[in-house]
Amino acid sequence: MLQYVMILVCINLLCDAKTFGDSKKTLIIPLDADFGSFQWRVHNANHSYDLVAAVPGGVHTALMHNANIGDPYYRFRDVEYRWIAYENWTYYRNFSLTGEVFTRNSVVLSVAGLDTIAKVFINGVHVGSSDNMFHTHEWDIKSLAKKGLNNISISFTAAPTVALDRFNKYPYDVPPDCPPAVQNGICHMNFLRKEQCSFSWDWGPAFAPQGVWKNLSIQAFDAAVITDVLAIPLPNGDFSMWKLNVTVFFSVGALPANSSASGTISVTSPFTMVEDVPIKLTRDRPNYNILLDEVKLSEENLWWPHGFGKQSLYQLNITFRNSQFDSLSNKSIKFGFRAVELVQEDIPKSPGYSFYFKINGRSIFIKGSNWIPADAFQERITRGYLRNLLQSVVDANMHALRVWGGGVYEQDVFYEICDELGIVLWQDVMFGCAMYPTNKDFLASVQREVRLQVRRIGHHPSLLIWAGNNENEAALRQNWYGTAGNFTLYRADYIKLYIDTIGREVNAQVTNIPFVSSSPSNGKETETSGWIAGNPYDTHYGDVHYYDYATDCWDLRSFPKTRFASEYGFQSWPSLESPKKVSIQDDWDFGSNFSHHRQHHENGNLQMLNMITKHFNTSQRKNFAEAFHDMIYLTQISQGLCIKFETEHYRRLQSLIESGEGHCMGALYWQLNDIWQAPTWASIEYGGNWKMLHYFAKDFFAPILASGKEEDGQLYVYSITDARDLNDVTMK
Repeated sequence: MLQYVMILVCINLLCDAKTFGDSKKTLIIPLDADFGSFQWRVHNANHSYDLVAAVPGGVHTALMHNANIGDPYYRFRDVEYRWIAYENWTYYRNFSLTGEVFTRNSVVLSVAGLDTIAKVFINGVHVGSSDNMFHTHEWDIKSLAKKGLNNISISFTAAPTVALDRFNKYPYDVPPDCPPAVQNGICHMNFLRKEQCSFSWDWGPAFAPQGVWKNLSIQAFDAAVITDVLAIPLPNGDFSMWKLNVTVFFSVGALPANSSASGTISVTSPFTMVEDVPIKLTRDRPNYNILLDEVKLSEENLWWPHGFGKQSLYQLNITFRNSQFDSLSNKSIKFGFRAVELVQEDIPKSPGYSFYFKINGRSIFIKGSNWIPADAFQERITRGYLRNLLQSVVDANMHALRVWGGGVYEQDVFYEICDELGIVLWQDVMFGCAMYPTNKDFLASVQREVRLQVRRIGHHPSLLIWAGNNENEAALRQNWYGTAGNFTLYRADYIKLYIDTIGREVNAQVTNIPFVSSSPSNGKETETSGWIAGNPYDTHYGDVHYYDYATDCWDLRSFPKTRFASEYGFQSWPSLESPKKVSIQDDWDFGSNFSHHRQHHENGNLQMLNMITKHFNTSQRKNFAEAFHDMIYLTQISQGLCIKFETEHYRRLQSLIESGEGHCMGALYWQLNDIWQAPTWASIEYGGNWKMLHYFAKDFFAPILASGKEEDGQLYVYSITDARDLNDVTMK
């Protein structure tokens, strides 16, 4: 430890001594503005609405702010406000630029995210278009902008209209055409690279938002500016010595195709310093890779999941300097020394392969849940709200989340908090429950999407695994959408998209994180099967999703003995205080129109009632509101018990093989959080309050657990621990 402190002090002194004089940094002119600044406005096509807007922000929140609409979550407004999604909206504002901006070689409009079909204009001239919510853009505007007052406008086309148009023009059907009627959704989500659940899901509404959902700025620079940094830790065999493979990515702005930008790069961390390495950047190769010297680390210097050690994080500082223009660019990231291995190997007395994770060489049973978007309107999700939800994960003795593939790649702060708290992430690529087009433009857009997102978040030690999609292998094999008649065609499309495009791009960007083509899948056996396994739910391979609402969940024999349970769940209603905020008293009844409207899972309310009546007295009181309150309580108790029984089943199996099945090494229940006030599978209500299930989770995910089961008249009691060694345990 003394050696580490001396190195750290020495490096800090060196950093403080290094000066850059009057070197020119990148000029950044933010174009973001809140409602109070009155800088942005948004109007629809016929200008019947022309409103103060915010950026980042969306049309719905602008309409709310200006009192043109009420809370979109209130009662049936997800349908009543559907007209908003079918309008074409334009954001616009004026901004000023000084003469200094135009002394730089490149003046770039930097766009972090547009939702979704958009054209961008500077001073009335088209500079670029976007049809992928997950793309960033950099457009050279030096020849279009001017000193003094300028104008930017961003014209959006209604996403549902474009989706329908693409569906009609595609040479063959790409199902599903529309979501189930119970979801009150919008059709053809799969033709757009947009948050898939924004067209509805079985737990959420369809608003199909439009807007500038991420930051906007103008950047002026001479040579190049650092955009992303990937830091890949590389351990030796016993995890005592580590190297760091650093790749720095740049924007070279208006650099001509046959030119280069030269300069020097310096890299500093608490463990090493590399100064003034000469590099040359081109438009075709705007990146630089450097392997930092090996360092010796103790176990406490590594990054561990919550409950297994410290979450040690270190700052990596990158500086690029161009002497020709006396310019510089800086970027800092936090990284951790963490190694992940997905182990798929033969198991004695069991066909198939194991499926478990080693982190820093240690086998770990993965405990956690599944994450969905925290709001239908991304601009409403604050750092504080994310912190509350993610803190609730570790407070309930979990250390893992699966970022589900029908939402969004989360904002930077989400991954930063997970790094700090020790939450490992199963990260889906954003495809779910559908077939997808595979024409040239679509595949090129997806390739760029994956490249950008992996580079953005790939340095986070919380990342555990990438998965190509949610349930699409199973959907194709089991003919969910009537594809069996042309299986060969859809299988070829599947391979083009998830293997040849997504998988290839993920593996090209990061070498230290495993990739599976789908969840669920048979893991490496899926590849042997030609990427579409005969049974994607085979318990002898990979991960499994499991739902059964008909069988009594108290019957432990109903649960699969899988290698890894990445989805399983039961529904409940949120506490009455939650739907009260968006309903009236007449709605507080299981048989009300509101109750049916909010239930987006077919027969969901009936399934909950049937499960309750197996074990609880459901005689109703005279007052409907009181009866509704009681039934809500019972749905939460039932949900908590069902998932307790199932989770403990999986935890007991981690060291057991029964009839050739078992060796389960992960349990991620569906789902952690809610997107609005509705009956869902969540353990945390919209707003952040815990349901009963989350309190249950704190117990059934405890680091040391005594768990019993009855079988054939015999009582079996198991002692389960996350610790490496179980020493003295007393069972009472």
